[in-house]
Amino acid sequence: MKKIAVIILLIGGILLAFAYSAKNQKNKFSEEALASILKDKDGNEISFQEIINKNKGKTTVIEFWASWCGDCVKNIPKLKELQTNNPNVNFVFLSADKTPDAWLKGIEKHQLTGDHYLMDGGMKGTFGKAVNLDWIPRYIIIDKSGKVALYRAIETDHEKVDGLLKTL
Repeated sequence: MKKIAVIILLIGGILLAFAYSAKNQKNKFSEEALASILKDKDGNEISFQEIINKNKGKTTVIEFWASWCGDCVKNIPKLKELQTNNPNVNFVFLSADKTPDAWLKGIEKHQLTGDHYLMDGGMKGTFGKAVNLDWIPRYIIIDKSGKVALYRAIETDHEKVDGLLKTL
């Protein structure tokens, strides 16, 4: 009887994990997310919709990160490997740093290549909430047509991300 109970609990846990994962995978951005304003490295404001439009026609990886985030810094070698393995993919970095100075120093220190934008309010700001930003580093992958191919992947999902990029 105990074995049956354990099996039932395991199956229930697997189903719950699958449901959570499926719930967090969306195929489009909310209007609030698209209208959100970010800042480029020169301090100019740009909407998230404009960032999406700017990258239309190219597969794009959006990486959420911050210079203060230990997991983000540890992830940088894997991220650079992803960039090397996928030279035809655009990389867009959205930072949750608290100040523009810390953000810009982080970009320079870690030699991150791609387009860079700062999110107002970080992870808990309007944009962070609009994209369900509950963990960094996190990836969103957008296909060439501008549609969301993968809404939520974290640093441990590199093989999944790399595999998907090869198919887009």
